[in-house]
Amino acid sequence: MFLCTHGKEDAERASLPFVAASVAATAGQEAIVVCTIEAVWLGTKNGLDGIESKGLPPLSKTCSDFLAAGGKIWLCGACTKPRGITDTQLAPGATIVGAAKIVEEIAAGAKPVSFA
Repeated sequence: MFLCTHGKEDAERASLPFVAASVAATAGQEAIVVCTIEAVWLGTKNGLDGIESKGLPPLSKTCSDFLAAGGKIWLCGACTKPRGITDTQLAPGATIVGAAKIVEEIAAGAKPVSFA
């Protein structure tokens, strides 16, 4: 479980959780990127457009590779609600989940990794 809190305002911090999660998914591990705070915008249609950090591929490419390897993107429901983000605005592969789902995964053994 890779935690992402940043969006367009910090391309590097937005990209690194997806890079690490993509490596995990490609290696056959279950990998989930959990987007909170401003990162929830990354899970919307066109939310990845133009995000690229020096030395890293465009986030849209990294995310596409991650999803193709079986990765999942979860958007925090408590963070999407005040931003007015609904299911109709989600990009393919993104799902809005509640805190209970995230806690359930951690209780089942998921190890959260944060890029603060």
